[in-house]
Amino acid sequence: MRTVGTQAIGIRTPIISQGDNLPELVAGSILDFSAETGAQIHDRDIIGVTEAVVARAQGNYATTDQIAADVRSKFPSGPVGLVFPILSRNRFSVLLKGIAAGVDKLYIQLSYPADEVGNHIITPEQLYDAGINPYTDVFTEAEFRTLFPALKHEFTAIDYLELYRELGNNAEIILANDPCEILKYTKQVIAADVHTRTQTKRNLLTGGAEKVIDLADLLNKSIDGSGYNAQYGLLGSNKADDERIKLFPHSCEAFVSDLQRLIFEKTGANVEVLVYGDGAFKDPVGKIWELADPVVSPAFTDGLLGLPNELKLKYLADNEIADKRGDAAREAIIQRIENKALNLMGKDETGGTTPRRLSDLVGSLCDLVSGSGDKGTPVVLIKGYFDNYASK
Repeated sequence: MRTVGTQAIGIRTPIISQGDNLPELVAGSILDFSAETGAQIHDRDIIGVTEAVVARAQGNYATTDQIAADVRSKFPSGPVGLVFPILSRNRFSVLLKGIAAGVDKLYIQLSYPADEVGNHIITPEQLYDAGINPYTDVFTEAEFRTLFPALKHEFTAIDYLELYRELGNNAEIILANDPCEILKYTKQVIAADVHTRTQTKRNLLTGGAEKVIDLADLLNKSIDGSGYNAQYGLLGSNKADDERIKLFPHSCEAFVSDLQRLIFEKTGANVEVLVYGDGAFKDPVGKIWELADPVVSPAFTDGLLGLPNELKLKYLADNEIADKRGDAAREAIIQRIENKALNLMGKDETGGTTPRRLSDLVGSLCDLVSGSGDKGTPVVLIKGYFDNYASK
């Protein structure tokens, strides 16, 4: 029996700059890895490339002035509400500067005790001890600070209310979990949440808003020569410097196809390729749900469509082959895998196998391997992902 299963390997690359031929650069790094280690590239190996280097190679950047110009074109005059932005210097501080610069007056409505991805202003325990009903209670910033004087984030030591008010310059902050609370201040609203934005927009329009857009409606085309993302706009963007953001990459379908073709030409292997951003997992201590991008993977090749179709070996070992040991148990498991149905959805023998899309599972694995720090591995090679216990 083969003893090695799935392997996920971080691949170091040269520093990637705007205008680089990224498919050639990634393919070259994969070939360098193969030559260095002797490992061959096989059919159905997976190559993941982080969205950050795809966007950088594309030069997909925008400035606060370009954000402001787009906001002003959509809200020519009057106060504007900004509902449910996430609490992040990297993800939102530069966006906030641009949005605030494009409006006459900005009202920022924060959710509490946390934003939608789990960044906490206060703890749930503090909320409970103060006798607050988060479904109905509404606070100005001053009222909230009277109840909770210390509002620095546990990990970053940032007071996000203070930071956002100062970045906004003309901003006023309220805290409420009903998005329609903002309509007491203005009928023009930007829904700044990521994954719940469709419902937020629906609630606002039903509640009497005159105009509602979300972050996907901003920078979804080039403004004064800026980068853009036609599908996601400002969603998935990151801070580049104090006046610029790097947008989520565009044209990713062409990139994954080009890299897949190039690897086949150089190795003869039919690999799968994806572009990945944040993984979809939650920090059990900090309570932060990592997925601040709109999707885990904006593009992937066809072999990463769908869900896994796997048996739960623990279930089989405890039930169907509970009376077998050693080679007999191994052979029974192999036979069971080789003869499993093409669609196991809802079967007892799949219980405990997480029903998530392959692209989300693989993208999350890539994000955990590459990290976001100084490892220098923006490419991840995954070998044996589609193997199982019966593979030779």
